[in-house]
Amino acid sequence: MMLTLAPEHYPLLEKSVAWLQDHYHEQPELAEIAEAAGFSPMHFQRIFKAGVGVSPKRFLQATTLKHARKLLKENSVLDTSLALGLSSPGRLHDLCVEGEAVAPGEMRSRGKGLEIFWGVHSTPFGPALFALSQRGLCELDFLPDQRCPELTPEEALRQKWPGARLIESPERTAFLPEQIFSTRPGPLTLYLQGTNFQLQVWQALLRIPEGQMTTYGAIARWLGKEQASRAVGSAVGQNPLSYLIPCHRVLRGDGGIGGYAGGLTRKRILLASETCACLD
Repeated sequence: MMLTLAPEHYPLLEKSVAWLQDHYHEQPELAEIAEAAGFSPMHFQRIFKAGVGVSPKRFLQATTLKHARKLLKENSVLDTSLALGLSSPGRLHDLCVEGEAVAPGEMRSRGKGLEIFWGVHSTPFGPALFALSQRGLCELDFLPDQRCPELTPEEALRQKWPGARLIESPERTAFLPEQIFSTRPGPLTLYLQGTNFQLQVWQALLRIPEGQMTTYGAIARWLGKEQASRAVGSAVGQNPLSYLIPCHRVLRGDGGIGGYAGGLTRKRILLASETCACLD
């Protein structure tokens, strides 16, 4: 189970992890990391552990490229789990999620006749847009969305669902952060809009266990499209439900962090949170 982070501590975590990426080769001590975050070492250690659940040193080590490469070398998780037909013991399993794909006719109409209620809420990993239709949750995007940083959340949602009636209604979506990110999640229905290929890729993502990582190439091989790593990368990048469909668990073949719609610092934090939780 992923660590439960206090939403109010995310800015501190983001600032610390971003700083560490530029200075990790210097092997900084706690005092240096705390100073960069604007706190005394003792206060930094206390609030970090209270908000994150593990020590700063342990968490920040798990965000490093070296750690990611080690995991990839030791585990061919996706190849194994997909070949065996195993499901991920991750958040979607915990949530007892039911998923429904948008029918081809509905894809062409781009949401015509659909009402989508949306709102922006705090999460343990920073602010996120939640969009909910009568058919289920159709969008979860961490903000700012690097795919369209020049657009407002509503404008970005409009691009994906131009035929739908969008209604800003944070009171209708307020239950979702707790339902998705709590340690005792409840049932949830998803409504996915994507091509057949995208849906296949997203299904593959659901099979990557928490605390593990795979590569774009491994997904392409499992789909029987060994030369389609770039197409897989594009489908991963179009994932409409960040965190729930764990595209953050996919790295480049060389162990590089790859891309992430929610930003690379957030991707490192998500991966480190899962890694630390799995080591407990």
